[in-house]
Amino acid sequence: MVSRTVLTLTATASLVAAGPCDIYSSGGTPCVAAHSTTRALYDGYSGSLYQVLRGSDNATADIKPLSAGGVANAATQDNFCSGSTCLISIIYDQSGHGNHLTQAPPGGAASGPNSNGYDFLAGALGAPVNLNGKKAYGVFISPSSGYRNDKTTGVATGDAAEGMYAVFDGTHYNTGCCFDYGNAETSATDTGNGHMEAIYFGTGDGSGRGTGSGSGPWIMADLENGLFSGVDPITNTADSSISYRFVTAIVKGEPNQWAIRGGDATTGSLSTYFNGARPANGYNPMSKEGAILLGIGGDNSNHAQGTFYEGVMTSGYPSDATENAVQANIIAAKYTTTSLMSGPSLTVGSRVSLRVTTPGYTERYIAHTGATVNTQVVTSTSDSALKQQASFTVRTGLGNSACLSFESVDTPGSFIRHSNYELMINANDGSKLFGEDATFCPQGGINGQGNSFRSWSYPARYFRHYNGLVYIAGNSGPFAFDNPAVYNDDVSFVVTSSFA
Repeated sequence: MVSRTVLTLTATASLVAAGPCDIYSSGGTPCVAAHSTTRALYDGYSGSLYQVLRGSDNATADIKPLSAGGVANAATQDNFCSGSTCLISIIYDQSGHGNHLTQAPPGGAASGPNSNGYDFLAGALGAPVNLNGKKAYGVFISPSSGYRNDKTTGVATGDAAEGMYAVFDGTHYNTGCCFDYGNAETSATDTGNGHMEAIYFGTGDGSGRGTGSGSGPWIMADLENGLFSGVDPITNTADSSISYRFVTAIVKGEPNQWAIRGGDATTGSLSTYFNGARPANGYNPMSKEGAILLGIGGDNSNHAQGTFYEGVMTSGYPSDATENAVQANIIAAKYTTTSLMSGPSLTVGSRVSLRVTTPGYTERYIAHTGATVNTQVVTSTSDSALKQQASFTVRTGLGNSACLSFESVDTPGSFIRHSNYELMINANDGSKLFGEDATFCPQGGINGQGNSFRSWSYPARYFRHYNGLVYIAGNSGPFAFDNPAVYNDDVSFVVTSSFA
């Protein structure tokens, strides 16, 4: 029997004296991939964590920790992206293996909306958090977004042993395939049962196969052609629904043995939701291929959503003791929420109108004609019907109370929401999807005037008026309304007292 000593954690000003990958190494299962936009995952790591791509000129900047082993330098991102928009273009591998994550290409199940079928990149502002009181940004994955590396080094293949953990936002999920982090096919196609081993978080893929107790979300494993909560392909009642804001999720596997563990990333110990033999029908032995993905399925199934803060993959099957020490490290990082809004404040319950700032269009306001949101010229002498159509009541965000929703004054109970990227006025049906589609996070106007309104569910996209209509638009992208010309003006609006 080989005895290993797991590093003892000691709190420091930066974070902790041993990072997660130091702990895994001391347990004999070193990291072969280490990804985080929020902090260094080795005590001595001072290299780049991630790269941001600026919309105004396609320039890039690498974001490093404030100090070796520390929290990301969010001020570098904020300063670089000021007066523009930014996407997360690379998530660097801290392990030294070069297993960086970049924009996911098309796959067997789906092509992304971007050029050549690539998926969207994540907006850089979508998931702000604090670690030990210092601001950082996570990776907010919207549907059709994803990252991948199909040519890796050191990642488990075949039936070789591996472990992985990730820290997710436990409130950001859906029923869609597949919000994954972990080992996948190198061809971005479904090559059969057992060709993946990745952490999945959400409420399943809608098939009814792969559930736990309660209504979810659950930590499960995507093993290809099945989300597994245990050995049974349908359900495992020991896999509890998750209710934590920050979640530690763990999957590990070795020949005919695997486990799911998890817990609150801010306090307490890990629970083991499954520990046992591999499922039947092609999962024993496993046929892992060694690609790494984030936010998508192995064949680029890209309908899921979720938020990723940090995660690693290891060589070898980590012990529970090692994982318990990693959990203590994550708790010591002290993840907490922070404001999703900035710029001029809006008061919940107030009525507002939103004036265009684009030169030549400054007499136009966001309004609606029936269900269609548009811009119209509105003045003090306009008729009362038009004034009401250009007036909205500010409400607490239907999909996230940290942001806002806008209720139509002339159609109470109906809200501005996006549908296929176009803004509409629709009645609130009380669904999770509607609430998220109708939630927007104001920030200081990107052109320096008023506010810009970021979609909560697609945070790379903002209210934008274009050809008389209003969309959630990106700064360059696959659609006509993503045109970068005068983008900063078109997405900036002055909030005024309402006309009605």
